[in-house]
Amino acid sequence: MRTPLDSPFSPGSDTVPLVWAGRIEHLSDWRDALRPRRAAGIHERGRTILGEAGSGKSALVRRIASEALEDGDWVTPQLRIPSGSDPIKRVASALLTLADTAGLPAAGEQRIGDLLRRVESVTVSGTSLSVRAQDGPEPYTALTDLLIEIGRAATKHHAVVMIHIDEVQNITDEHARSQLLIALGDALTHEEPTTLPGGLSVGSALPIAVYLTGLPEFADMAGARSGATFARRFQTTTLETIDDDDLLTALHPFISQGWPITTADGGTDRIFMEPDAQRAIVELSCGEPFLFQLAGQCAWHASTDSIITAEHVRTGWSRQAVHEAEAHVQRILDRLPPREREFVEAMAELAPEERSLTNIAEKLGHKRATDAGPTAQRLDLTRRIIQRGRPYRFQHRAVGAYLTSGWPEVS
Repeated sequence: MRTPLDSPFSPGSDTVPLVWAGRIEHLSDWRDALRPRRAAGIHERGRTILGEAGSGKSALVRRIASEALEDGDWVTPQLRIPSGSDPIKRVASALLTLADTAGLPAAGEQRIGDLLRRVESVTVSGTSLSVRAQDGPEPYTALTDLLIEIGRAATKHHAVVMIHIDEVQNITDEHARSQLLIALGDALTHEEPTTLPGGLSVGSALPIAVYLTGLPEFADMAGARSGATFARRFQTTTLETIDDDDLLTALHPFISQGWPITTADGGTDRIFMEPDAQRAIVELSCGEPFLFQLAGQCAWHASTDSIITAEHVRTGWSRQAVHEAEAHVQRILDRLPPREREFVEAMAELAPEERSLTNIAEKLGHKRATDAGPTAQRLDLTRRIIQRGRPYRFQHRAVGAYLTSGWPEVS
């Protein structure tokens, strides 16, 4: 009965899985704060969502974008920035598409026509565009001006403009990164004069929302030059692992009512899951969205029966997921600078109750515990791999399990 075509689990990068787990606070932030405030003309910062690979940051924003489209908002596709590319050109192209949605090419105004032509030239030359005094504003200014015009049109249509730029850590050119962040930030802080009943004139924000997603190091990259300006214009969140209760809740429909599928003859049926299988998937996942989807998919493929058992979970994981799960965690460890890698390995060698900064620093050969303090702080606040406290613990549970147990192997 179960076939790969029916599987509701999607471990692939950037996909929005049908079996959704957690991140409720981020979805609520869009529905209850960001969108309604921007739609009402109230200033609200853009959102920067960072996290290690597999934390589900891109899938989260893609789900938000899907909801925005259903509500009639104007949404860019996921604008992934390849390493070494010009982000200004990529965003300029997306804004021209939004301009068509807004009906700007048909406006007939010379000012709008000149602006569109300017942005079209940016899509060709990007930040390398040669600018002379008579040529007009720099490329990033043209982006800001066009985004403001799109925002004005969205106001008239009672829509919100949503822009999603992904893999922002690949914007390594400081000048391109600064220009892009300033262009987006200037549009977010722009105020349109609005006359209230009684003749009072006030400034109103445009209905524009910006999401940036990428790896944790982007926070340092963006703050190195722009610092306080970036912090004032973008609210940064680093995703943590998902609670087991949220993962159990995501799988509960399999137990309570079954997951609906279409049979070969065009009829419908349902796939159920044993509670032991539910717990096994959650245990193997270690709170990681990618591993959760991987474990679910492997369990689904392990048999064609109408009930997913714990044995299906273990068999599917052993056959298909062990090496991929190990490679997933190894990639995270390989990205760590040597001092941070040595810190987590030293921490893993200690018994859980002995994981204090003093003991870890001693294992690393430091004379003072404070010598290891900055590394611990970065692994906690920036990377969300450990959590400082009494004692220290692994916040990234898959990393902790890999370093301290036989996981991802199952007995």
